[in-house]
Amino acid sequence: MKSNYKKLRLILGDQLNIQHSWYTQKDPSVLYVLIEVRTETDYVWHHIQKACAFFAAMERFAETLDIEGHDTLYIKLDDPTNRQSFSANCDDLIKKYHIESFEYQLPDEYRLDVELKSYTVKLNIRSEACDTEHFYTTRDELGVFFEGKKGLLMETFYREMRKKHTVLMSGNEPEGEKWNFDADNRSKLPKNHNPYPPLLFSNNVQPQYERISNADIKTIGTVDPQNFYWPVDRQQSLQLLNYFTENCLLLFGTFQDAMHTDEWSIYHSRLSFSMNTKMLSPKEVVGAAIAAWEQNKKIISINQLEGFVRQILGWREYMRGIYWLKMPEFETLNYFDHQRKLPNWYWTGKTKMNCLKHSIAQSLNHAYAHHIQRLMITGNFALLAGIKPDEVDFWYLGIYIDAIQWVEITNTRGMSQYGDGGIIGSKPYTASANYIHKQSNYCDKCHYDRTKRTGEDSCPFNSLYWDFHDRHRNKLGKNIRLSMVYRLWDKMAPDIREATLLRANYCLENLDDL
Repeated sequence: MKSNYKKLRLILGDQLNIQHSWYTQKDPSVLYVLIEVRTETDYVWHHIQKACAFFAAMERFAETLDIEGHDTLYIKLDDPTNRQSFSANCDDLIKKYHIESFEYQLPDEYRLDVELKSYTVKLNIRSEACDTEHFYTTRDELGVFFEGKKGLLMETFYREMRKKHTVLMSGNEPEGEKWNFDADNRSKLPKNHNPYPPLLFSNNVQPQYERISNADIKTIGTVDPQNFYWPVDRQQSLQLLNYFTENCLLLFGTFQDAMHTDEWSIYHSRLSFSMNTKMLSPKEVVGAAIAAWEQNKKIISINQLEGFVRQILGWREYMRGIYWLKMPEFETLNYFDHQRKLPNWYWTGKTKMNCLKHSIAQSLNHAYAHHIQRLMITGNFALLAGIKPDEVDFWYLGIYIDAIQWVEITNTRGMSQYGDGGIIGSKPYTASANYIHKQSNYCDKCHYDRTKRTGEDSCPFNSLYWDFHDRHRNKLGKNIRLSMVYRLWDKMAPDIREATLLRANYCLENLDDL
């Protein structure tokens, strides 16, 4: 490395945006640095695929910067000079190269935002933080939009984003004459229906895997390090995007809520890791999907496209806005005061409940599950069972390849666990076996009977569903969206209610054995 650098620019592992204005000009006085540190590997038990993917993508990004003529330093986990924190390593580099200015892009995680702000305050050289130039919105845009308004309804924000960015608009009206086609997107996979096989890459992440293993970092899940199928650079991410628009968008909306024991990808794009590391931008992903639809309107119906756009322009931006509006208090919220520990089988998939067995096994095998598996299977059960939100957050933040706190905790503690008491959702997302059966084939060969509410072979979801609402009636009884639930509960014969609660109590006392 040269010794005449004047400026140090830190790049975090989820800031792999080669289109950032930082890189428009080559400046020999600037040193870019990416660092693998234990502070990032150890705060939860990450899936081994997630850890490998981040390190591999970071390394590829450093190589890309080098190729494009930017001076780049990549500090690996096992580098003897690595002091295992961003601040300590940057201190060493500032001293070594007599750096006069330190710059970084705004982190997307609150803890890192606090850490880097605190670090720059202590520096005796110039420092500057700049935007990541990735999202449609700024950190505070959602808060400003909802200021003075009642509630924080996502649909309202989504429509505003559509108008502001002229996405799926026909003049002042929504394309297709409706803002939301969600009602058309709730089908289960028909029998003998075979979705397009997922596009899988063949990357060698053996070096990253060995660094992680040799450091005795606690991880979960499985990986084939010599045949790693997730994208680890922008080129592969673009390939995955093109594959989705050409093959999967056609039926994405229709089957976006479907679950099946033989299918782990179905028609989902699986672009969240590429987007959350900023290898792809939300604007180019939405743009590619719209372009594909415009070229094939006779084949791709509007509900397929709108459902996809809503997840990115609506939900993704909305969740980020909620995160920056409500942190750090948000990560302490526990509206129901749930305190139970997560059942052991969340870490192994070894449960007799078929839906959870498959959803968890898929997560351990692929570091992936789509939104309904996360919300209505693993999340639904944790909510009904009264699991402490801290435990649920820890699991979700570690197990999924796309999990970064800004998007994980809002979906988990907020939408899934209703720990925020209704900031994000107007009611808890709860369901019995009936919903699971409607959206999947999980119930077909289950140890438990989806039609039964009581008895040893009754599905635990059924009794726990009613027990949850009975247990929290003081907080939920006046929720207008749950009025029918409580009317049905009140109409049940007293002996049936008692038997249901007894079955639920047994399940709660024996969670690890279900």
